[in-house]
Amino acid sequence: MSKEERIVFCTGGGCTAKLGAGVLSRILEKLPRGEKDPNLLVGYDSRDDAAVYRITDDIALVQTVDFFPPMVDDPYTFGQIAATNALSDIYAMGGEVKTALNLVCFPESMDLNILGEILRGGAEKVAEAGGSLAGGHSIADTGVKYGLSVTGLVNPKKMYTNDSGQPGDKLILTKALGVGLLCTANRVGEAAPEHMAGAIASMTTLNKTAAEISRRYAVHAATDVTGFSFLGHLHEMMGGKLSCVIDARSIPVLPGAEKAADEFLYTAAGQRNRNHTGPYVTFENLPFAMEEVLFDPQTSGGLLMAAASEDASALEAELQAAGLPAKIVGEIVPKTEHEITVKY
Repeated sequence: MSKEERIVFCTGGGCTAKLGAGVLSRILEKLPRGEKDPNLLVGYDSRDDAAVYRITDDIALVQTVDFFPPMVDDPYTFGQIAATNALSDIYAMGGEVKTALNLVCFPESMDLNILGEILRGGAEKVAEAGGSLAGGHSIADTGVKYGLSVTGLVNPKKMYTNDSGQPGDKLILTKALGVGLLCTANRVGEAAPEHMAGAIASMTTLNKTAAEISRRYAVHAATDVTGFSFLGHLHEMMGGKLSCVIDARSIPVLPGAEKAADEFLYTAAGQRNRNHTGPYVTFENLPFAMEEVLFDPQTSGGLLMAAASEDASALEAELQAAGLPAKIVGEIVPKTEHEITVKY
C-alpha cells in the first residue's frame, strides 16, 4: 500500500465513527412505529444489539448489520476486525451465526488488491463463526468502509436481551477495555507495538466461545461492549429500572490504554459517550485515566453479561480457562438514586 493510500485508508474508524447515542436516540424516537408485529420480539426501539423475529415457538431469526471505516493500516486485519465486530451482535443475543452479506464502500482509484485483502479477512472470520458468506453489496465511495449484515438463529425462550438483569446478578466482562485509546495512540505513532498487537488480538477474537460457555449457566441479560463504551452499554442494561455497583479495580484493561488516556489521546466519540452517559454515573476515587477507559468506544469489544449470583464464579472460571480475560466486575442492585456507581 502506498503512503497516499495509507493516509486515505486509515483515517480513524471502527466504532469511534458511530453516531453518538444521544443524537441517535433523538432520531429514532421520531420514526413512525406502525402496527406492532407480535412476532417481532426485539426491534430498534429496545436499544438492544440485534433484531429478533419469531418464526416458530422454538426458532427465531436474529438480524444485525455493522460496518465502519478502518482503524488499522493493514487491510486484511481491518477485514477481520470489522467482521468480528459485526458477528458479535448475534452472540450478544444468545444466537448462532448462519449467514452473512458483505457491505463495501471503496474508492475506484484505490488498488483493488487492498479490497481483496479486506474481504479475505472478513470471509475467514465468517467461516470461523460457522456461518456462510452468501453475497453482499458494494458502492464506489471516497473512503473505505466495510462490514457485514448477519443473520443468526436463536431459541426465543433462551435469547438474551440487554435489560433483563435482576438484582443480585453479577456483571461479567469477557474482554479487556481500551482499544479506542490504543488505536488513537497508534494513529499518531504513540502506541508501543506490543500494546497495539494486544488490541488487535482482542478485536479479532470472536465472542463465539464466550457465548457458547455462557449458555451453560443462568445468564439473565447480555450485551456486547462497542461504540457507546462500557458505561454506555451498562446504562442501557439498567433500562431505567435497575442500578449497579462496579469495582473498577476488577475491570480488565489492555496494557497501554491508561497511559494513552494520561497523555490525552482521547477520541471525540469517547467525549460524546461521557456527555451522554456521565450524568448516570457516580465515580468514587477513580483516577481520571480510568474514567476515560470506561467511556472509551470499543471496536469489537467483549460481552457484558448479568449472571445469577450462584453461577457467576463458575462462569468466570470457565471463561478464564478458555483463555479469555473475563472478570466479575460488579453487581446489579435494586434501583437507587445513582444508577451506576464506580468504586476504586
